[in-house]
Amino acid sequence: MELIFEIINYSLTAILIGICGAWIFLIKSMVDSFRLTPYLDKFENTSESNPKVSIILPARNEEEFISKCLDSLIDQDYKNYEIIVIDDSSEDNTQKIILEYAEKHSNVIPVIARPKPKGWMGKNWACMEGFRKATGELLLFTDADTKHSRSVISLSVAHLISFNLDALSAIPKMLTFDFWTKITLPMISTFLHSRFSALNVNNPAKKTGYFFGSFFILKKETYENVGMHEGVKHEIIEDGALGKKVKEAGHKMKLVRGDHLIDAVWARDKSTLWNALKRLMIPLYLQSEKIAIGSFFATLFLLFIPFPIFAVSISLPVEAMSTKILCISSAIASSFIYAAAIIEVKLGLHLRLIHALFAPLGSLVVVLGFLSGLLQAKRSESVMWRGRRYSMKDHTQSSISI
Repeated sequence: MELIFEIINYSLTAILIGICGAWIFLIKSMVDSFRLTPYLDKFENTSESNPKVSIILPARNEEEFISKCLDSLIDQDYKNYEIIVIDDSSEDNTQKIILEYAEKHSNVIPVIARPKPKGWMGKNWACMEGFRKATGELLLFTDADTKHSRSVISLSVAHLISFNLDALSAIPKMLTFDFWTKITLPMISTFLHSRFSALNVNNPAKKTGYFFGSFFILKKETYENVGMHEGVKHEIIEDGALGKKVKEAGHKMKLVRGDHLIDAVWARDKSTLWNALKRLMIPLYLQSEKIAIGSFFATLFLLFIPFPIFAVSISLPVEAMSTKILCISSAIASSFIYAAAIIEVKLGLHLRLIHALFAPLGSLVVVLGFLSGLLQAKRSESVMWRGRRYSMKDHTQSSISI
């Protein structure tokens, strides 16, 4: 019995050492990302033109946020642009608000989206409906719960032209409103600095391509070349999928920091948070069941497992050397998770330090949300998003056919 106890302790210690190694890499990636990611407004402006920009703004049940978004877009210092606002079958006062703004401002163009065809995600269809009305050389996609600083269009156009880019996306400041989102978002964001970091997106040698849906601008011809939103019509995370297509097609793209210029809402309440977590896992499952399961267990071990191991190890008899080593290694692994949460809270999300101290609870929410999404995808159940229910069976077939 004692031998089995020793084997378990040393096996868990070996796993924890691996977790520590992974966190050393992840924390270094985070620090490099914050230190080296370029800013939207810090560059040598060599642009001498002001091409027309078509802002495409889809909105579904956004009466709480859309006025602030439109006010910020109408107040831009850039002159040559239009705002195409698409009402995506809203059930609140969104359409009424859009029409009121269109009456007062000539550059606000209202579009009432036709019924969503089968196989399309709602937002993707709304973006296509808006694109059909666009007359600009450049297309800027944003969300109705996003607020923009007055110079953001001028800066993005100048940045795009100065660097001869085909596409540009800006990382916004993620706004959070409730306790659960404030403790959960930092734990998810720690991973974004590795695979989806701006350093990878901006490196032509890397295959990584990614857009933040709250703000990305690209040439009209680039958008058409990659198949527009029709090419990602079935994608639940359409912005990431579209960015990937742009990079894979060989277009020059760039990801920059805009968190001091753009505010975006990530999750509005506990229900939205839970659906957002499931929404992150489901596309992975549609791509590959093995990748999805592997990602879940990687998240489980990296974000959460060190905490319960540490809690259990301090309650075990400390005479055994294996127990001491297990306790120390789990404490170090837990400390790395806390360190990553603190870095993200202070440098990335600009939240209070106390939210990082709830890292174990935030990690547990992430793990349970991912597990729920995995099980939902595996059972081919429908997905609820933005008040619509989407059939997993239909999206699985669409994914396979590509």
